[in-house]
Amino acid sequence: MTVQEITPAVDTDALLAGAQFADAFRVETGDRNLDARHAAERMLARQPRWVDALVSLRNFVVTPLGLKPSGEGAPAPRGMIGIFPVLSETPDRLIAGFNDSHLDFRVVIDVTAPEGVRQVTLTTLVKTHNWFGRTYLTIIMPFHRLIAPTLLRQVAA
Repeated sequence: MTVQEITPAVDTDALLAGAQFADAFRVETGDRNLDARHAAERMLARQPRWVDALVSLRNFVVTPLGLKPSGEGAPAPRGMIGIFPVLSETPDRLIAGFNDSHLDFRVVIDVTAPEGVRQVTLTTLVKTHNWFGRTYLTIIMPFHRLIAPTLLRQVAA
């Protein structure tokens, strides 16, 4: 259950035009029936306590600054998974995320089966709008690099 950082293999302009940041992590799983929604639910609906604590701390700090504490209230054509509005989905790809005043972000979960091995890829895209968005991204990046692989491990567990 090794999580690998990989080069993002998505069309960033189609998913979030103007994105200045993109990264991707991949894990293999033996679950041959896994689709993108179920992978997303395993990752985003039940996060480890330490991740929930970091999100709560983030919300406490940024809410007075006018930032959204989560995706609640954002357009969610396909409902929510955890705090993320689902923007689109197919059995092989789910896209979640929302736009805020400081940045827009997308979380893309792809499920593929090359050579019979089921792979789940988590790609994160971010487009910043101002100095606050760039500063925010810089501050959260070390946490993101810990959280993304942790969430992927939940898929393979």
